[in-house]
Amino acid sequence: MTAPTNPSFEIAHLAHVEVYTDRFEESLDFFTRVYGLKLSGQDGASAYLRAWDDYEFHSLKLTRHHTTGVGHVAYRAASPEALERRVEVIEASPYRKIGWVEGDAGHGRAYRWEDPFGHVFEIYWDTNRPPPGDASALKNLASKFHAQGACPRRIDHVNLLGEDAAAFRDWAALTLGSRVTEYIQLDNGRIGGVWFSCNNKTYDLVCSEERGGGTGRLHHVTYATDTREDILRAADIMLENGVHIETGPHKHAIQGSFFLYVWEPAGNRVELANAGARLILAPDWEPVVWTEADRKKGQAWGLKTIETFHTHGTPPVTKD
Repeated sequence: MTAPTNPSFEIAHLAHVEVYTDRFEESLDFFTRVYGLKLSGQDGASAYLRAWDDYEFHSLKLTRHHTTGVGHVAYRAASPEALERRVEVIEASPYRKIGWVEGDAGHGRAYRWEDPFGHVFEIYWDTNRPPPGDASALKNLASKFHAQGACPRRIDHVNLLGEDAAAFRDWAALTLGSRVTEYIQLDNGRIGGVWFSCNNKTYDLVCSEERGGGTGRLHHVTYATDTREDILRAADIMLENGVHIETGPHKHAIQGSFFLYVWEPAGNRVELANAGARLILAPDWEPVVWTEADRKKGQAWGLKTIETFHTHGTPPVTKD
């Protein structure tokens, strides 16, 4: 028997991601009409969106900005006490702290800090639920089924770009209390990507090595579908609406999810994924290591990873 590797469980789950867009109206149309998220509310700067089975007010905060990328990544704590314990750990850490901030339409006050590459994270406890009047006939669902666009069920994960994935691994283990579930070990000794979980999901956070020359960038945000067939249908929906399909539908080797990657109108990459029934229940789970030779074989069924997947991120990098 090996030593326990399970996470701290002081963080409950990935709660929401703030995405910047410099084409707000077009991005909002995509995320609601084509991608299929529900609009919970809107103010002068942001739209608050959620999938039909997300229990919080929003899981995507779409914000007007002069460029694209990620504004912040939010996690909900497992309890008020767990929030305070996490804040104590973060404040004692060597990483840059922003401190307590007021909440927004979706939640109460939150504590913010940064990862080694300038991505802003926050954790909070007090949260708001979806607007009244959208209750499902089934009492155990967050809201009515949303038969619009690709109609994803819930937020799944966020993938960030970092110049040193090993440094991000150390940051996530300390400040979030997350565990590594899988990672890529390159021949040059560097880590090409790391997958993390704060609960029993296979992963909710990824750091991929930055190869496009940027810093603090977004790789993609992902929502989960009920079935793989939903993703096949989504590919047709994207095609009919003139959305750029970057790669897929296909099956990942790492984490085994069925995927489709597209670029929304402002250029942010978003994914639809179906992980099937994969959960990590073993308290002594040991990270799965993928070598460079493994990755050269391509995805699960042999599809080669296209070059833009390694270089495209938001905001774009200005070339001299």
